[in-house]
Amino acid sequence: MGDIIYKDYTIVTLGSHSALQILKGAKDEGFKTAVVCTPDRITLYNSYSNFIDKILKIKTWKDFPKLERELIKKDCIIIPHGSFVAYLGMEENKNMQVPYFGNKKVLDWEENRQMQREWMEEAGVKVPHKFKKGDKIDRAVIVKSYGAAGGKGYFTARNQKEFDEKLKNYNEERFMVQEYVVGVPVYFHFFYSPLTKKVEMMSVDKRYETNVDSLGRIPAKSQRGLNIEPSFEVVANIPMAIRESLLPEAISMAERVIEASQKLISPKGLFGPFCLETIITSKEEIYVIEISARIVAGTNCFINGSPYTYLLYDEPMSTGRRIAREIKNAINSNKLKEVLD
Repeated sequence: MGDIIYKDYTIVTLGSHSALQILKGAKDEGFKTAVVCTPDRITLYNSYSNFIDKILKIKTWKDFPKLERELIKKDCIIIPHGSFVAYLGMEENKNMQVPYFGNKKVLDWEENRQMQREWMEEAGVKVPHKFKKGDKIDRAVIVKSYGAAGGKGYFTARNQKEFDEKLKNYNEERFMVQEYVVGVPVYFHFFYSPLTKKVEMMSVDKRYETNVDSLGRIPAKSQRGLNIEPSFEVVANIPMAIRESLLPEAISMAERVIEASQKLISPKGLFGPFCLETIITSKEEIYVIEISARIVAGTNCFINGSPYTYLLYDEPMSTGRRIAREIKNAINSNKLKEVLD
């Protein structure tokens, strides 16, 4: 009986970011699937007709609201990812009428770097030193624009003089200046289930960023005179397996982040997939530099599952499939409202 109920629903997402993973996972869990995309991407999604049942074409992303009535009528559930705010805008996300997996109240906390920092401090995790307006910059810093832009709008400075000089040509209105922590960038992917009340370790990745990663292959003496400003825009992701002795602290941090969210973003807090973007120093300290409160593109490295999900599930389990399974479990236990907004 439960199978008949959940097969009446269609899992939908925007054609970008982690759409292939989300829709493949949904099909593996027995759902109907659909992707919303612009004309330039139809060829791509047509080539995956084995797990994408329907392509809903729109001329531009701004036309998405025109589809909402149809999506609601067909019992669609939308799965957000990192391109939603970038393509549709913050307010369009909040005002979306289609049933939405996740808590939209988290959007404000994720997008606003000051609120995000308060959240991390409430969770008791290490965060880099933040420089307030008027503070003298006495160490290397990284300047980050607000919002999820895949590393766009970032720059580094070694001192106050360099910061002042670069700020003259900086076009972002809102940004945060924080200490540049030296260490290994490690991106921990988790999933919190409001049904089981458990945090699950999903996978780990490292980002490949232009052009900062390619600059790292040029000896320092050879970089002199090149005048190339480092860019942190993400172009790819690399799978990682973290040292097992570091896992207890990483999982504890994730659990504390969830507990803090339930206090600050009541009543549901953060649930579903999220990523703690960290730097691990030579002293094995883990600093959280950002949180992504949704599925991240690094999980695309693990469409057939990761070492960590295999330990939990003993079967292929991507983050996309884990979302679909949570929805299916919610439907079959008559708790769908607990995972939708």
